[in-house]
Amino acid sequence: MTENNYSAHVIMGDGIAVATGKTFEELKRQMEEAVAFHLEGMNEDGDEIPAEFQSGYTLVYRFNPENLLQHYNGIFTNAALERLTGINQRQLQRYASGASKPRREQSQKIESALHHLGKELLAVEL
Repeated sequence: MTENNYSAHVIMGDGIAVATGKTFEELKRQMEEAVAFHLEGMNEDGDEIPAEFQSGYTLVYRFNPENLLQHYNGIFTNAALERLTGINQRQLQRYASGASKPRREQSQKIESALHHLGKELLAVEL
């Protein structure tokens, strides 16, 4: 995430696919198109397709903690994140503002809590 938009890149063999978008959803669409375009070019040129792209693939988007907390600011309050992660709200705000950077252990707590919540929500039916 930059000041004005989101950006991403994927290293693909000797090349790279790059995309940007004003929203995260737009970035994901643009990245899928960039990867498909790059794979098409590799096929046309007879280049070897990297193994991870030969039979389906899933793109994983990596955020730094500051950008992740900013991106989901309207969805998760610091109070909710404190309950999920065990990290106090004041510290979460410092991470979101960029005033401090979390240690690797703290970043893993945030990631694990969000993954746990995601798995829990996937099991919900209405």
